[in-house]
Amino acid sequence: MALKDYADEFRADAVALYEYTPGATYKSIAADLGIIRATLREWVLRNRERRGISGAPASARRAEAQTEGAAPSAGPDERIRQLEARVAELEASERKLATERDILRKAAKYFAGETNW
Repeated sequence: MALKDYADEFRADAVALYEYTPGATYKSIAADLGIIRATLREWVLRNRERRGISGAPASARRAEAQTEGAAPSAGPDERIRQLEARVAELEASERKLATERDILRKAAKYFAGETNW
């Protein structure tokens, strides 16, 4: 199988998509982008090593923090905490969608320039 050479920008976008997607797996993100799971994992690990980060991805830490909840009938402070967690979840979802949109735009530009109709 031939090795593919991906642009640095594509690699950075793929890593960002993985890091900022709550509950993301290498398999799901790689399938969405059409790359091999091990390739995405390698990019993420290299990026973390470059930044000096170890441990669970940010998305896993956010998901873990959100599951530490009390009963829905808790007081106003608990309700505020739940709403703040929901806002954080929606913001992460927005970042994921924006990243996906940007990747698709770049891919469309690339393939539009590649066609010789």
